[in-house]
Amino acid sequence: MATSEAVSGPAVRRRSLLRPLAFVATLAVVLGLLFGVPWWSLVMAGNAWPGVVRVLGTVVFAAALVVFPVTMFLGHGRGVDWAARTGDTILGAVWILFVWAVAGDLLRLALLAGGVGDPVRSRVAAGFTVLVAAGLGVWGYREAMRVPRVRRVEVRIPRLGAGLDGLRIVQLTDTHYGPIDRVAWSKGVTEVVNSLEADIVTHTGDIADGTVAQRTDQAAPLGDVRARLARVYVTGNHEYFGEAQGWLDHMRALGWEPLHNRHIVVERGGDQLVVAGVDDRTAAGAGLEGHRADHALALEGADPDLPVVLLAHQPKQIDAAVAHGIDLQLSGHTHGGQIWPFHYLVRVDQPVVQGLTRHGARTQLFTSRGTGFWGPPFRVFAPSEITEITLRAK
Repeated sequence: MATSEAVSGPAVRRRSLLRPLAFVATLAVVLGLLFGVPWWSLVMAGNAWPGVVRVLGTVVFAAALVVFPVTMFLGHGRGVDWAARTGDTILGAVWILFVWAVAGDLLRLALLAGGVGDPVRSRVAAGFTVLVAAGLGVWGYREAMRVPRVRRVEVRIPRLGAGLDGLRIVQLTDTHYGPIDRVAWSKGVTEVVNSLEADIVTHTGDIADGTVAQRTDQAAPLGDVRARLARVYVTGNHEYFGEAQGWLDHMRALGWEPLHNRHIVVERGGDQLVVAGVDDRTAAGAGLEGHRADHALALEGADPDLPVVLLAHQPKQIDAAVAHGIDLQLSGHTHGGQIWPFHYLVRVDQPVVQGLTRHGARTQLFTSRGTGFWGPPFRVFAPSEITEITLRAK
């Protein structure tokens, strides 16, 4: 054995051991903060609650802390839906509690500066946290479970032909059919989409959490979606956690055009528009043959003088769109942050959280807040949407 090999062997093993240890340590810190901050603010601090209240409060937070990772592992690691529902709900509730416990602690400091003593100071802060968190939790649940409102946006595309002026695209994205049975919700979404009488209907990925067999009933209403010119779909990152090719095949069976690194051309009033799609940026790491984001392949054979609308799940894919001269990219993925103030963390990973933005001399990007929700059944200050995009010529 060479000396370098003898030295590198233990070093590689140490690095391989450090990774899981670092992950466990990070997870422990995050969970400690998420559960520990509201526990301290509501149960301990200077509230001077009776002993039985402190014991019961501690038991509740400790039980949630133990149940949460177990249900998340069973739910999202093993596909057990009841466990996923439980873990996701705990995650959303504790995040809301954490955020407003921090706000309550700031209120406690303000009361301290104003000369208010304990236990009144800490009880006022605790009451504030409970009332706001409970109110936002109930409202956020209703916002997540309701059929989304329609958001209307106009996008001016200089290269668009006059015959295409006023063409309407309806965008669905991030429906995330999952552990909560939302067949009725899915039917409601389809009814709204059909009432808009769109020229093109798009689905920009994250159609479901799970396989086609698991979510067939929830996805079935998509087969009833109507569009004058085309119904088109691209994969999101969540398809690659489950069954990406299966969803591409199933959407084709429902009558949609899967834009798996390919394009179609639609025509209206004598003018043409290229509608292209690429796989999610994570597709290349999924190990599925032919799955990767390939803009060149998606545009192969397209007339370079025609305007292009591109479906790409993540806003982060905008750089490649700019490089290929795309006129408008439609994306989702961010959920608009879903539960405030998580959008600040989303912004660290993505160039845009929501809305219409310009990138480079030609390319525009519209990022939807999403039609459904992932995981926690809450939406706080980040409402879901069915987007109606009207294209305007110069």
